Amino acid sequence: MDLYMKIAVEEARTGIQSGHGGPFGCVIVRDGVIIGKGHNEVVRQHDPTCHGEMMAIRDACKNLNSYDLSGCELYTTAQPCPMCQGAVLWANIKKVYYGCNISDTDKIGFRDQEFFTQPWNHSEELDREECLKVFEEYIQIKDRKHY
Repeated sequence: MDLYMKIAVEEARTGIQSGHGGPFGCVIVRDGVIIGKGHNEVVRQHDPTCHGEMMAIRDACKNLNSYDLSGCELYTTAQPCPMCQGAVLWANIKKVYYGCNISDTDKIGFRDQEFFTQPWNHSEELDREECLKVFEEYIQIKDRKHY
């Protein structure tokens, strides 16, 4: 078994044995060094965004004091959901390795299959002009960090 995946599996076990959430553990590595790890804490934190990947990304960013994880690789026990995929992209993580796929997570009661295959039609544009004013204010700030 791959060393980093083994640690991700250990994270998942820690989470489920502690009652924190589902069997999802994650490790983030840069240049052969683990810079972040986490497991699902949705139940513990009462927060649906506390997936293993999100917790590991938060940990890595905190440890590096940066929101940019360029050059990092992510190892996770299950294929990232759409939210976690988005976080991986925003964090600039270059490669993801996962153990179980979305069919596997579906079989144990998670809704990943539904989220991956169904269109999302729960949004609509509202008060665009007022929001564009805020964007304009942002553009006017000198030396802003573009993120």
